[in-house]
Amino acid sequence: MQHELNYPFPKYPTLGEALDVAPGVKWIRLKLPFQLNHINIYLIEDVGGWLVLDTGLDTDDCRAGWEAVLAGPLQGMRLSRMVVTHFHPDHVGLANWLHERFGLALSMPRTEYLFSVTARLGTGDMSGEAHRSFYRTHGLSREHTDAVLGRGHHYLSLTTGVPSSYDRIADGTVLPIGGRDFAVATAGGHALEQAMLSNPADRLFFAADQVIARISPNVGVHPVEPEENPLAAYLASLRHLRATLADDVLVLPGHGLPFYGLHTRVEELLTHHEQRCGAIADACRAKPLSVAELVPCLFDRALDAHQTGFAFGEVLAHVNYMRGRGELALSDDAGGVKRWR
Repeated sequence: MQHELNYPFPKYPTLGEALDVAPGVKWIRLKLPFQLNHINIYLIEDVGGWLVLDTGLDTDDCRAGWEAVLAGPLQGMRLSRMVVTHFHPDHVGLANWLHERFGLALSMPRTEYLFSVTARLGTGDMSGEAHRSFYRTHGLSREHTDAVLGRGHHYLSLTTGVPSSYDRIADGTVLPIGGRDFAVATAGGHALEQAMLSNPADRLFFAADQVIARISPNVGVHPVEPEENPLAAYLASLRHLRATLADDVLVLPGHGLPFYGLHTRVEELLTHHEQRCGAIADACRAKPLSVAELVPCLFDRALDAHQTGFAFGEVLAHVNYMRGRGELALSDDAGGVKRWR
């Protein structure tokens, strides 16, 4: 029998507030300028201070959120170090700011750290023919392709970078924080090697963006790795979490409310992606369709350029996954557009 999720803290912390959600764990919330309008930051009691888990964007709103907390509930308290779960700017954006201001050492998975460094070195070929061809050959119109690529390397405007050195955390290792040991697990799908922390003794699971209560994290294919199958990695990680973590842990996600009911939410996410695959299969039975033509099958609302890029990558992730299972076949039409049947 499937159970409902249980939300022990039904209200978000307000600006400048730090809610105690477990012994030695505080929860703060920073504002984001996206449809997903916030990120959760957690503080874990450490030796001589508080460890910071994720950082927020390099925006005035996120800095103001930090200033309010530091002047309020954290006044007189020391920040000891920081862990960043993955390279997405809402999680790593203020890492170098926190390092320079408070001298915080950074711990992070190697792949996530190196991608953050690479992203700061330059924009790459984002407006070049390789990226343009990626979208055009999958059926995205010239107008929408220009809009997606026209955002430029927006990442650089949202991050302060990362410190020049870091401590690597890796899957299967243990991270001591204060007097407690936290097991590190990493997984692909949403990011490359996203880190999660768990403490079975205190029934705590810091899930980052891998398991969120009311939304499914974006799992997308990008122009750099057009044949990648991130959805397979994501679904495998969900099954692994279900097999290795107890159902009664308090799930502390990167967005949304903390909740109980990990196994229930894992089942919901697995079902959600199978249903999306089913919708794609149904659409492609009628006639061969491009990825761009499949986007409205999964996203039935108006999308801006930011959302179009994410939606396109997510549809292609499902297509690549289904192709790997032998459920879709590929052909090119007379105009060179890839279509799936």
